[in-house]
Amino acid sequence: MVNRILCVAEKPSIAKAVANHLGGQARAENVRGIQWVKNYKFDYGFQAWGQASVTFTSVAGHIQNLDFHTRYRKWTACQPAELFEAPTQIYLANMYQDKKAIASNIEQQARYASILFIWTDCDREGEHIGSEVREIALKANPNMQVWRARFSNIERAHIIQAAGAPIRLDDAQVNAVSARIELDLRLGAAFTRMQTLALQGMLPQQDAKKVISYGSCQFPTLGFVVDRYLRVRNFVPEQFWYIKVAHEKDGINVKFTWKRGHLFDRMAVVIIFERCLLSKLAKVTKTTKKPTKKWRPLPLTTVELQKMGSRFLNMTSQEVMTTAEALYTKGWISYPRTETDQFDRGMDLRKLIERQQQDGRWGQFAQGLMNGSFNQPRNGSNNDKAHPPIHPVNYVAPTALNDSERKVYEFVVRRFLACCSEDAVGEATDVEIEYGGESFATHGLTVIARNYLDVYPYDKWESSQSLPRFSVGETFEPKEVNMDDGETSAPGYLTEPELIALMDANGIGTDATMAEHIAKIKEREYVIARPKGGAGSRAATAERGGARGRGRGRGRGGRGGAAAQNGGGAAGGMQEFIPTTLGIALIEGYNNVGFETSLSKPFLRKEMEVQMKDICEGRSTRNDVVQSNLEKYRSVFVRTTQQINVLKAAVRKYVVQPNQG
Repeated sequence: MVNRILCVAEKPSIAKAVANHLGGQARAENVRGIQWVKNYKFDYGFQAWGQASVTFTSVAGHIQNLDFHTRYRKWTACQPAELFEAPTQIYLANMYQDKKAIASNIEQQARYASILFIWTDCDREGEHIGSEVREIALKANPNMQVWRARFSNIERAHIIQAAGAPIRLDDAQVNAVSARIELDLRLGAAFTRMQTLALQGMLPQQDAKKVISYGSCQFPTLGFVVDRYLRVRNFVPEQFWYIKVAHEKDGINVKFTWKRGHLFDRMAVVIIFERCLLSKLAKVTKTTKKPTKKWRPLPLTTVELQKMGSRFLNMTSQEVMTTAEALYTKGWISYPRTETDQFDRGMDLRKLIERQQQDGRWGQFAQGLMNGSFNQPRNGSNNDKAHPPIHPVNYVAPTALNDSERKVYEFVVRRFLACCSEDAVGEATDVEIEYGGESFATHGLTVIARNYLDVYPYDKWESSQSLPRFSVGETFEPKEVNMDDGETSAPGYLTEPELIALMDANGIGTDATMAEHIAKIKEREYVIARPKGGAGSRAATAERGGARGRGRGRGRGGRGGAAAQNGGGAAGGMQEFIPTTLGIALIEGYNNVGFETSLSKPFLRKEMEVQMKDICEGRSTRNDVVQSNLEKYRSVFVRTTQQINVLKAAVRKYVVQPNQG
């Protein structure tokens, strides 16, 4: 008897691609009640189950929805505090006819199948979606075997390999996501209702019906933005003084930097400066010339893709991830949600490089790697054991992609080729002098071999002017000595790459959800995003030539100084975030309530994310994590309601119109 196998993917595009890999041109049948999901029919010989009649269909993300029982869904039906314990129920998303049709299709196909083979994405969320499919299918046919495929891209050979090595669903990961869903529901609903009901009437008339939403990831994300904004706004410049020395030798003008950097005591610098002038001669105390390298980049992770994309591709992190998902579903790159920055030693990277030789932009570089320049990529410190680093799977001509896809695909390819190349090689020269009892130094760099830099324009490493030859013990009278002043400058407003880095370091969200949390605080109008250095930005006044030369001594009065070398301006249209008055009011209000751990800080959510990993690794249970976190947040909720006037005072300070409140 031929087995009947039901395969279910997470997206219709994946179902179509995998079905065609396994079954050739699989026969597509329409699904009743929904146009964009198909059932693909074909026969296939599985290693584990033999020849089988296959139906390959899909869902479209989650099909089930956790919500409160009906009586608790209306805002006026109960006190917000009751939502910490209110009964919940898993629903088919009844309000969406598409979801009902998808579930009905799975039930119908499951009745005739002996095996359910799940092809959802191989991450935590995909595992949970797979469990939803399992639950629906087993209700229709309790005798089915349930398996899942492990895959990280939809290249044909990889898909066939995954079809031959089925594994079990990981219920620990399912439980971790289930815990997160319940906590997000309860905490989000309780705090959102509480603060909306308390504060909504204080908002300007045009916002009178605005929902003031809360999320345990949203608020720490907003907190980072507000914290930086307040640092900029409250910044008070402080004047400093420094000494710079210049000398000309062999026709080369050499600038020496004071090793103290700068001092905030003008009189102390005047005394040191005059001591330098009196000494007249400077003496070379140290010279070194040594080889140096600029390391090639590590293999690409999701967080790094979002940071680099928002910095160099003129795209938001959310746009980068949406585009990467599209490239993945079309079969051009590997799965774009991964924490891994290590390539498995058994992976055939040369085969992937070979496919890129035909491109006119980097094909010659790829040929060089194939002809002997290949190096095994460096290993980072992260391996999620689920997916390899993001890399190109197949070559696609730029004409086959839209503008966003071209940019992201090009970055992924260039990053991959750079990983497989050699480090850039240079020679560094350092000279130190003693002048008036003070130490000064200069540095020179000669780039000898660019190597990976030839294919990876996102890194910069340029030769500086060559230094003349100095000998230890040599003395000279500097051509120019100046005492200049400058001012400390405010930090810039928080940019998107900086925000993502802070979220990553503090465990706010996962690599897959960070872009969504950033998008959410923009959507809720807690922050606005604008090009870096936009009008009115104090970031644009960062120290660019902050030292206003009031030179004393030999030579001309100088401009610049140590701080002036940083430059300014936006790279690639990078965004910076400015909080709205409501965003500032919410963060300041919660900070003023006087919690031991404020909701605007990352610590509570970071601890929650650690506990999710504990569930995945068997060190904790779903119930323990849910109850523990509910108790922590309940105490914060109770204190907030007791001191709601503190929150109102912050809103009154920043938001309320003069004739209100």
